Amino acid sequence: MLGRLNHVAIAVPDLEKAAKIYASVLGAKVSAPQVELAHGVRVVFVELPNAKIELMEPLGENSPIKTFLEKNPAGGMHHVCYEVADIMVVRDKLIAEGARVLGDGKPKTGAHGKPVLFLHPKDFCGTLIELEQA
Repeated sequence: MLGRLNHVAIAVPDLEKAAKIYASVLGAKVSAPQVELAHGVRVVFVELPNAKIELMEPLGENSPIKTFLEKNPAGGMHHVCYEVADIMVVRDKLIAEGARVLGDGKPKTGAHGKPVLFLHPKDFCGTLIELEQA
């Protein structure tokens, strides 16, 4: 059911500072910032040979990342994103197994322009899971 690891997302209080650390100190290729209004974040992607790291900061007072950073002021790992072949088939199977899909259960468009869903961390060993249709 799960495909490859797409990215690991890290919430940060200062996106420019975090991007500079990855680019200057670690020598990574970092994308330009992009605003994701539907998700309440501003993000950059750190390109790796086998996956990406998503650095994200809150966008506005209603951002879910704002609450995360209030609990973790220095930032930290927010979620793991896995690719799936058919997000609706996977969603229906997960719901049938008792997993909770966050929100209204309908995929939203993610930062890569593809459908995404989030799964409740209490159902997956304390980790927020994002599924992205490959």
